[in-house]
Amino acid sequence: QVQVVESGGGLVQAGGSLRLSCAASAIIARNNAMGWYRQAPGKQREFVAGITSGGTTNYADSVKDRFTISRDNAKNTVYLQMDSLKPEDTAVYYCHVGIGSWGQGTQVTVSS
Repeated sequence: QVQVVESGGGLVQAGGSLRLSCAASAIIARNNAMGWYRQAPGKQREFVAGITSGGTTNYADSVKDRFTISRDNAKNTVYLQMDSLKPEDTAVYYCHVGIGSWGQGTQVTVSS
């Protein structure tokens, strides 16, 4: 069974931090890239950060130096550590695994 389950969203003040987690089924996580996307109200879904099975990472320019993506291959889990959060980071954050598996999304709200 294919599962992608996010957790860790919430409400935080500007300048604060949150950590998102995404646990995926081994069948889709193993040897595949994992990543995070986000969608703000009225906007298209956009790439935030990604990590290969070997640990190579890449980030959107808007989050570089503030967000850190990591993964635990033994747990088939990817994390997104978000620091120095800004109101414009407010969005639903989605985990993406492999070539087309998505989670249900978790809301992140940053108040000014």
